[in-house]
Amino acid sequence: MTVYLVGAGPGDPGLMTARSLELIADADVIIYDRLIPVTALEGARPDAKLIYAGKEGHGPSMAQSEIDRLTVEHGRSSSSVVRLKGGDPFVFGRGGEEGEALLEAGIRFEVVPGVSSGVAAPAYAGIPVTHRALASSVAFLTGHEDPEKPESSLDWQALAAFPGTLVVFMGVKQLPAITARLMAGGRSPDEPAALVQQGTLPGQRAVVASLATVAQVALDERIKAPTIAIFGPVAALREKLAWFESRPLHGRRVAVTRARAQASKLAVQLRALGADVVQAPVIRTQTISGPVPELDDFDLICFTSPNGVEALFERLDAAGLDTRAFSSRTRVAAIGPGTSRALASRGIHCDFMPDRAVAEALIAELESLPVKRALVARAKEARDVLPDALRSRGAEVEILQVYETVIERLDGEQIEAINSADFITFTSASTVRNFLESVGGVEAWTGAPGRRPALVSIGPVTSDELRAHGLVPDVEANDHDIDGVLAAIVGAV
Repeated sequence: MTVYLVGAGPGDPGLMTARSLELIADADVIIYDRLIPVTALEGARPDAKLIYAGKEGHGPSMAQSEIDRLTVEHGRSSSSVVRLKGGDPFVFGRGGEEGEALLEAGIRFEVVPGVSSGVAAPAYAGIPVTHRALASSVAFLTGHEDPEKPESSLDWQALAAFPGTLVVFMGVKQLPAITARLMAGGRSPDEPAALVQQGTLPGQRAVVASLATVAQVALDERIKAPTIAIFGPVAALREKLAWFESRPLHGRRVAVTRARAQASKLAVQLRALGADVVQAPVIRTQTISGPVPELDDFDLICFTSPNGVEALFERLDAAGLDTRAFSSRTRVAAIGPGTSRALASRGIHCDFMPDRAVAEALIAELESLPVKRALVARAKEARDVLPDALRSRGAEVEILQVYETVIERLDGEQIEAINSADFITFTSASTVRNFLESVGGVEAWTGAPGRRPALVSIGPVTSDELRAHGLVPDVEANDHDIDGVLAAIVGAV
């Protein structure tokens, strides 16, 4: 039995360590803080017990003694407990105290360091905490000491004389007192100072001022916790080195409606471009089990989506088969580059892929190909344009339904987040239908307070579905895949 004191990093999901993700995926119990990445718990086991132990200044908080009690209790009864903390557990995270409590209870523990916000937030704001010409040292200090201590343990006179960068955690409310003490100790009122609010997150804000004025700037700009304060010449480098806010989708919110399993790539790429991503899956794909036909009996096998590829290969695997079930003489066709890539990842070369990711384009591509028997691997509910066209040319067509899409209901919080988005993406006709069903129809949704997000369509079929419901797509991808959707959104900004 082991309790792992795990650092989840400063907020950007991409900064979580590989070890932290491994432990979350294996844990029986996860006791987690408020300031962890929004996706931090997505990899947890469905049967894992999740316990919120967050703390918020002047808000609902769990006492540290209760957190220690819970950690000890579950440490005794579960084989793997993750105590998940924002930032690094041993950098102003009270990880040392929790380790002591576990040690006293005779419970084994391990520490998994995380990326500290004291380094990450300045870095994301374009401020290096050390610099060969400006700062050869850095000191980390808290602006929120234990209120039960009789007096501050910080030597402000020595800190004022410290020849390097000062990084202050949890100090935004104490800024007037902190800056006054530093100036009283001899630090120049003109020294650069910076504040980084919600560092590494899409809502990151940073301001630069002087030591003398930064407290008033914080009030004027309504800077709130969580905020990291940086004092020293390096703070002025933000003007040159700021990079986070320069990303093309910084400050934009994008709602993703595709199935959660397929949404991860899109969400990751959107975040890399600076977007605040709202995960609002309205569909879920389910594989339809069944026998696999003799694939070498067909002249042509058509795949209409990456889901169809994965679902068919699941059937092959269940039957103890692999790519050898495909005949070398059988031609393989795919609608869309994503489907082609899914086939390539399985070792299948795609013989036909039209420029446009629609059935009509594939039909034109196959016009000169003689086909006696064709197999179309697709969703349970799909257009019959492709099989009908092949039959009209004299082919015998077998439709193999390998998966189906099931509606996922959105809750009120998700709908509210979508309504506040700048863009909402639709990557299939089913995402359009299921989204509108979740929000109570077009009239109910367009009647929501505020402006409507721009509608982003992956291609003509999805756009036609939007129009069928009285909605006009604001943006349609030129390339009908995820990369095309990303390019379309960036081009619309």
